[in-house]
Amino acid sequence: MHTCLGAPSGDPIRPGPRQPPANQPRHGEMQRAAASLSSSRATAWAGSASRHAGVASCSFTAGRHQDAVAPLRTHGQQHQRLLPVPLSLSLLSGTRPARIRAALVASAAAATAAELPAADEPTTASSGIAGTAQLGALIVAWYLLNIYFNIYNKQVLQALPFPYTITAFQLGFGSLAILSMWAARLHPLPTLSAAQLAKIAPLAAGHMLGTVFTNMSLGAVAVSFTHTIKASEPFFTVLLSAFFLGEWPSVLVLGSLVPIVGGVALASLTEVSFNWVGFWSAMASNLLNQTRNVLSKRLLGGEEEESMDDINLFSLITVLSFLLSCPLMLLMEGVKFSPAYLHSTGLNLQELCVRAALAGLCFHGYQKISYMILARVSPVTHSVANCVKRVVVIVSSVLFFRTPISPVNALGKI
Repeated sequence: MHTCLGAPSGDPIRPGPRQPPANQPRHGEMQRAAASLSSSRATAWAGSASRHAGVASCSFTAGRHQDAVAPLRTHGQQHQRLLPVPLSLSLLSGTRPARIRAALVASAAAATAAELPAADEPTTASSGIAGTAQLGALIVAWYLLNIYFNIYNKQVLQALPFPYTITAFQLGFGSLAILSMWAARLHPLPTLSAAQLAKIAPLAAGHMLGTVFTNMSLGAVAVSFTHTIKASEPFFTVLLSAFFLGEWPSVLVLGSLVPIVGGVALASLTEVSFNWVGFWSAMASNLLNQTRNVLSKRLLGGEEEESMDDINLFSLITVLSFLLSCPLMLLMEGVKFSPAYLHSTGLNLQELCVRAALAGLCFHGYQKISYMILARVSPVTHSVANCVKRVVVIVSSVLFFRTPISPVNALGKI
């Protein structure tokens, strides 16, 4: 048997029968003391239980245990004898320390569980409202930047019908902004591993080609028609999410795709500026951009080792896309953005460069915000918000460029 709590040296004498000394409280007083102690706070009970647990643990034997006692020395005998005086409520309640500890810990846990939700509810509600407001502000900025990008980009493409060159310029402008952000330490530099590079490189290629096809469509047809075709993105998102992520759509989701596909078909049949280059370029852009979004979702804060935040993921995709677009631009169009060539066209170089820079700024801004939104919602929700954005862009472009549309064509676009 082990000894504790100041037991004298030598073999301890086993405690005799419990006979309270003369100065021990009577039974009634002990009951009143127990009732007084039981009304204390749950946190104090928990602290007391932990202290009593440490005392009681010393009195355990190999096969049995005794109540936690304090040494009470009696004189008049040959040896000093230890009488058990409980340190906690074992004498007052007649309950074993282990059961007392269990009751106290359970009481403290219940009190804590009852108090925590009341304290956390305002914080959770406020954080939910703040998150919704932030998401709404991002969507509004996303829409506005996209409107201005399409207007400036269409004006540049009308003057310089070189989609590969315009794409390289836009991606280069974004890469310069990203490098400035990293140089100023406005955002931490990403740690790029070989596994991450292997997953990001295909996304960058899809991002670059999707931008090329979008510019090809914008240069070939009206802005409103390009975005009418690109409004079919939810259809591609549902297919790609089922293929890559295993997220199968419900019957309601499939039913919601019917008016989208019907509207695109109706608008295409009645479009004045329709041509197949603009149509298939917009369709290819849909496929590539939605594939990029679905695959990017795996790297946005997932549980995989290669996951990263939305800003760094978009930044790496943009820089890699620019590096991939340069050889493609030289191969397909050569050097078209040289001062000598621009001077030979008779264009207002200052106005052209300003509009091209504004288009690049808006392009980089709305693409970055798009990734920030994608990190907060699912790919299908992102695609639905993108579809609403198409309606806003269509209406604004029709009003700005005064595009002639018929009532049937307007019905198909909306």
